[in-house]
Amino acid sequence: MARAAGRGEYLPVTSERRQIVTFGGGGFSMESGNPLLDEYALSLCRHPRPRVCFLPTASGDADHYIVRFYRAFDAARCEPSHLSLFRREQGAADLAEHLLSQDLIYVGGGSVISMLGAWRAHGVDRILAEAWRRGVVLCGLSAGSLCWYSEAVTGFHGEPRSVRGMALLPWSNCVHYGNEGGRREAYHSALKEGMCPGYAVSDGAALHFAGTRLERAVASRSEAVAFSVGWHRGEVRESELHVEYLGASAGRESSPAARPLISA
Repeated sequence: MARAAGRGEYLPVTSERRQIVTFGGGGFSMESGNPLLDEYALSLCRHPRPRVCFLPTASGDADHYIVRFYRAFDAARCEPSHLSLFRREQGAADLAEHLLSQDLIYVGGGSVISMLGAWRAHGVDRILAEAWRRGVVLCGLSAGSLCWYSEAVTGFHGEPRSVRGMALLPWSNCVHYGNEGGRREAYHSALKEGMCPGYAVSDGAALHFAGTRLERAVASRSEAVAFSVGWHRGEVRESELHVEYLGASAGRESSPAARPLISA
């Protein structure tokens, strides 16, 4: 379902209104002064001043991360909020009511394993799935990308390893692809061992899904890349995707390489 003109009212929609944008790495926490990916996610909202909720769960609700969110998503262009699961004074009285009233839910980086565990304990995973079905735009970087997929590769707790996500997107995912050593090799190994095919994305690139179909790949830097990757006839095959540089229309030069605040 999707939000109607009046807040709190919903109308049936097709699955194409179910939108997720997954960043390989980027956004306000990794690309200071380069808001292109964040602006792209905001542009998908249907209100001129959308409600945006930040979930910093993967970082343990780190204060500095929350502060950076409010600086990037200021009240002049949206209605920002955040939801904490670790700090009672920063939590919402009703998690479902708050999350389902948003136009965009933005998930930060950190430990995807810890984040999914906390979400499941509080029922947040079920609420987010319902928000997606209702037409709330979901997005995130690093851990906030991996969580939406069926399977993924995370390197937060040492050597890269496989993890199961929420499976809103029936693919696998690898972030920071080519930016952090060992991730590409670990992803290829997991695919060889039976992980489902999926997408690998470098820092600065993002994938926009309508329903479960890849709509387009976009980037905040001209050199960012994305691939569809799978195991086929005894070998891993990478197919490079067309990535649209979002700064081209504005005449922006490519920004410096993204530096992770918190990797997944």
